[in-house]
Amino acid sequence: MLIIPGAGKRGETFEYDLAIIGSGPAGLTAGIYSSRAGLQAVIVEKNAAGGLAAEAPYIENYPGFIGIKGQELASRMKEHAKNYLPIFEMSPISKIEKQDTGKFFIESHQGNFSVSSIIFATGTTHKHLNIKGEKEFSGKGISYCVTCDGPFFKDHDVIIIGGGNSGAAAAIYMSGLAKKVTILECMPRTMCENAYTKKIEELGLEYIKNAKVTEIFGDDVVRGLRYVDKSIGKEYELKADGVFIYIGLSPQSELAKSIGCQLNNGGYIKVDDKMRTSVPFVYAAGDVTGGVAQIIVAAAQGAIAALSCFEDLSLK
Repeated sequence: MLIIPGAGKRGETFEYDLAIIGSGPAGLTAGIYSSRAGLQAVIVEKNAAGGLAAEAPYIENYPGFIGIKGQELASRMKEHAKNYLPIFEMSPISKIEKQDTGKFFIESHQGNFSVSSIIFATGTTHKHLNIKGEKEFSGKGISYCVTCDGPFFKDHDVIIIGGGNSGAAAAIYMSGLAKKVTILECMPRTMCENAYTKKIEELGLEYIKNAKVTEIFGDDVVRGLRYVDKSIGKEYELKADGVFIYIGLSPQSELAKSIGCQLNNGGYIKVDDKMRTSVPFVYAAGDVTGGVAQIIVAAAQGAIAALSCFEDLSLK
């Protein structure tokens, strides 16, 4: 069963046992497991289905696939989930309220939902540098997704800010498109796994450590950036046509907080080993819970949350 994006009416209210908010690997897996268990479930997603997994240039550590593009893996998960439950895409949620009946009322762009339980699988979003030029040149040479925007910089010089696994993977991807790729890492050591380090060395990509970026500059579009070598305090300037920022992620936990779910100091949703939050009949799964941010972990947590929800509703 599939609901085409845009088909819902904003004033219409749909009744379900469970609303899964977010459609990355955690949300899609939760949808499959909850529906197979017998729950009437729905997925509500503010963007297109797939989550940040769809932005991964190439995935080599998901069992069953020696190598697969993130977009393809996310698409396969979405198609699988669509066989079990409706997915409302491009439907941001404006509010969630706990009603006197014990149900939750969810107001979204494509319609309203009255549900007995919720799974938050809202994931994370890209962190920002908050430096001069970042806002001004966003979309004008600055991007947070090589899969989305990398092809626009074919045969151009680009810089990847952030040398962890995500930044390294982005740099490797861009090496097949860009004229030159430079990686800037603020830490004094290489921050990615050995497999990535070896590939970067094989490709001859420059990996600059101790680099604190202070400004991104340009005219109508990005022309380069300035950074300080923290070990000596000297400022340098690098020319580039594109800057991709991969400095970490922030949890999208605001909706969960609005209905009383407890968060940890990092803003991630607190859960027990069954993915239950501090609010009865509300669960969370995937990157929004913190811990190991991996697709396989998100999928596993989505399954646990769905089965916990089924168990709790059965005993209600």
